[in-house]
Amino acid sequence: MMPAIESLLPHRGRMRLVDRLVSHEGDAVLCELTVRDDPLFCHDGSVGAWVGIEYMAQTVAALIGVRAQKAGAPVKIGLLLGARRYVAHVPGFAPGDVLQVAASQVFQGDNGLAAFDARITRDGAVVAEATLSAFQPDDVNVFLKGSEA
Repeated sequence: MMPAIESLLPHRGRMRLVDRLVSHEGDAVLCELTVRDDPLFCHDGSVGAWVGIEYMAQTVAALIGVRAQKAGAPVKIGLLLGARRYVAHVPGFAPGDVLQVAASQVFQGDNGLAAFDARITRDGAVVAEATLSAFQPDDVNVFLKGSEA
């Protein structure tokens, strides 16, 4: 049985866009979501393809959350640094679309910096793909405040 997505992600309420963890193994994870008709992201009848980056980022967060749970550690907030490349093969996603989002870790530095290959599929066809860079500091609040020196 897969853990509930709510237990893996720091995202809450309407900002949690990924609905469920489908599978995880080693450095790879697969999540699924149904595109919502939420005015926060949906305009003129669709969700812009750029929101796919957030779908991917939350899938990466699910992978990190699975690892934390396995280690008995709390889920921590990480930072999406950006996408080295993001290619969307569609202009957007329609409300009700069911998307599968896969992510696999391709790099992990000793400093908390990591890179992940990610792709979104709809009905088996790749609709977006990217390489994401992320950073997970030991304490995100201390990191965001900066040095007190």
